[in-house]
Amino acid sequence: MHSTKSRRRLPPIPSAAADSDSSEKLDLLLLSSAICNGEDLAPFVRKAFAAGKPETLLHQLRRFARSQESEIEEVCKAHYQDFILAVDDLRSLLSDADSLKSAISASNASLQSAASPLLHSLDAFLSALTVRRNVATALDAASACVRLLELCSRANHHLSGNHHYMALKCIDSIETEFLESTPSLTVKRMLEKQIPAIRSFIERKISKEFGDWLVEIRVVSRNLGQVAIGRASAARQREEELRMKQREAEEQSRLSLRDCVYALEEEEEEDDEDGGDGDLGEGIDGSGNGGNLGLGLGFDLTPLYRAYHINQTLGLEDRFKKYYFENRKLQLTSDFQVSSMTPFLESHQTFFAQIAGFFIVEDRVLRTGGGLISKLEVENLWETAVSKMCSVLEDQFSRMQTASHLLLIKDYVSLLGVTLRRFGYHIDALLDVLSKHRDKYHELLLLESRKLIADGLAADKFEQMLMKKEYEYSMNVLSFQIQTSDIVPAFPYVAPFSSTVPDCCRIVRSFIEDSVSFMSYGGQLDFYDVVKKYLDRLLSDVLDGALLKLISSSIHGVPQAMLMAANMAVLERACDFFYRHAAQLSGVPLRMVERSKRQFPLKNARDAAEETLSGMLKTKVDGFLMLMENVNWMTDEALQNGNEYVNEVIIYLETLVSTAQQILPAEVLRRVLQEVLSHISEKIVGVFLGDSVKRFNVNAVMGIDVDIRLLESFADNLAHLFSEAEAIQLKSALVESRQLVNLLLSNHPENFLNPVIRERSYNALDYRKVVIISEKLKDPSDRLFSSFSGRGAKPNPKKKSLDNLIKRLKDVS
Repeated sequence: MHSTKSRRRLPPIPSAAADSDSSEKLDLLLLSSAICNGEDLAPFVRKAFAAGKPETLLHQLRRFARSQESEIEEVCKAHYQDFILAVDDLRSLLSDADSLKSAISASNASLQSAASPLLHSLDAFLSALTVRRNVATALDAASACVRLLELCSRANHHLSGNHHYMALKCIDSIETEFLESTPSLTVKRMLEKQIPAIRSFIERKISKEFGDWLVEIRVVSRNLGQVAIGRASAARQREEELRMKQREAEEQSRLSLRDCVYALEEEEEEDDEDGGDGDLGEGIDGSGNGGNLGLGLGFDLTPLYRAYHINQTLGLEDRFKKYYFENRKLQLTSDFQVSSMTPFLESHQTFFAQIAGFFIVEDRVLRTGGGLISKLEVENLWETAVSKMCSVLEDQFSRMQTASHLLLIKDYVSLLGVTLRRFGYHIDALLDVLSKHRDKYHELLLLESRKLIADGLAADKFEQMLMKKEYEYSMNVLSFQIQTSDIVPAFPYVAPFSSTVPDCCRIVRSFIEDSVSFMSYGGQLDFYDVVKKYLDRLLSDVLDGALLKLISSSIHGVPQAMLMAANMAVLERACDFFYRHAAQLSGVPLRMVERSKRQFPLKNARDAAEETLSGMLKTKVDGFLMLMENVNWMTDEALQNGNEYVNEVIIYLETLVSTAQQILPAEVLRRVLQEVLSHISEKIVGVFLGDSVKRFNVNAVMGIDVDIRLLESFADNLAHLFSEAEAIQLKSALVESRQLVNLLLSNHPENFLNPVIRERSYNALDYRKVVIISEKLKDPSDRLFSSFSGRGAKPNPKKKSLDNLIKRLKDVS
């Protein structure tokens, strides 16, 4: 109202008042519409207060109320009767409600009185149910705690018994099944603290056991390597014995010994059956426990596999693999160290045995370790080891100056190769190093053999060897196959050679065996040619040179020269044995060696010995031939029994032969006698040529003819010692003197000019010598071959023929 009055006090502006009335009507209309529609009147109130005119809104509401009063009155009037009836109905309904309330109250009272005991029972039941639920929860918690404590107790038991894997399994069960659901906070905190501590304790304990195993396995590896290499050596020895038996059988077959009995020998090789070289690693059972390997040697991989298994359980598998590989690599590097304080000859077996044992163990770990180490890692370790071993061998071999030392190391290295090859390792690089030093070894062996031969020859007293027992004969004769008969002689037996022969044979045989030992098991199967090459050098260079030196410096008499020639003949037979022995040891069939033609390697020494002997005999014979100065070259009668010199020579030669045939082989004796007889023949011709004989007659020639016939008879008497061809060859040593005498005594000396007759009967004569000698053949009376004719006046045809011969030979010259 106050707002209306204030609004009316505004200046009278008709248009503005009209606009104000229309605006109020519109607002009233909107307000009425909102009230009728039940809409919210908040916007209208907010607008009125925002405009600062709440009175206007209040005025509009009052106007709306007044406008609606009339409608209410009309509606009330229209529904008055119905309202009165509704009120009456309501009053009757109130009385019914009161009665119903009374009935309900009575029913409630009776229900309360009847249900009160049941409510007490229900409360007791709910209380018991809660107690039961609490007890069940407590029992479940107690049961869980009991199981947890049982696992804890079991884990402690396994820990005390060093059953770490089972302890870890218990801890894993506790952690996965009970740790989060543990009802006791104290127990849970204890478990959270102790579980990592127990795992750390197990890891430390396993690491310590693994460290102890690493220390122990080094000693075990060395012993294991020695055992493995020892078994390889034993197997090689059995193989050599089998080959020796085979060689003996071949030799007996070669010699056609029909009384040989062959039998198959069965040997029980328990070591081979229980565990050979290849079974060293197989002495370990599936859990990694090493058995005694047949030799009481512990080879236990249990600590390793336990550590590996525990680390797998702890989730540290990769770290442990790396840790294992690095430690084993460090151990191998440590094994490569060669002590400078100990000679390698003394430490090489330990050095190589340690490496062999290392890789035997690694092979076993590779095959049974479940991926602990890979094949590539083992191969890398082996390549490193091979490289280091080759380097060590190169260095040590370059320093060695003794063949036996080099051979010992080579044999052990080859046994190492044989041992590790059975485990699948490649050893070609090691064999290449051994082959590379083959020449140096043989040079050292030749040097040592040269010294031994020189010492043996220097100790020779040039006395025939006396053997009192059969074993001496077997050791010095049969063992080198230098016997001339299969019949064993009576003892004591004086051999036709000195102690030099068996001594040299032993040196050469030892050389062959050492050479074959070095070449054997070196990767080269056919090495006979190499052995033969160095054997040829030993015989032709070393032994032949030493014998030549001995012959030139130490022989001072015929007995010594004869014994040396006999020695050479025996050594010639021994050389055949040397080549057969080398072939047998090299595995080459003997028939191939026997087919090959080879020159006697000691030919120079043999020729020198025979030349020395024949030279001494020639000197001795020359002493007897000096008696030719007593020959009467112009004698009137020919001697019937030969000259004095020839008788002396024949006596000496017969004495010589009686002695020599007991020592010298027939071939050597023939060659020596042939040289001596040839020398005698040359001396006889030389006397005819010499200035000491100015002239001679036919009677003197006939005396020389008798001398030559005596010498030829001497040669014929020796025919039983030689073959027919050798006897003819011996007698042919006198051919020059014989043909000269035949020419001088010939009735037709001019036939010498006939090429056919000359080739058949005078092929040994030099025509220059014939001219000189023929000119000395003069007749004492006229110095013109008067000895060829009688004392009559009739001319002598022989003289004429001889003159023609001399004339024509002079023309030719």
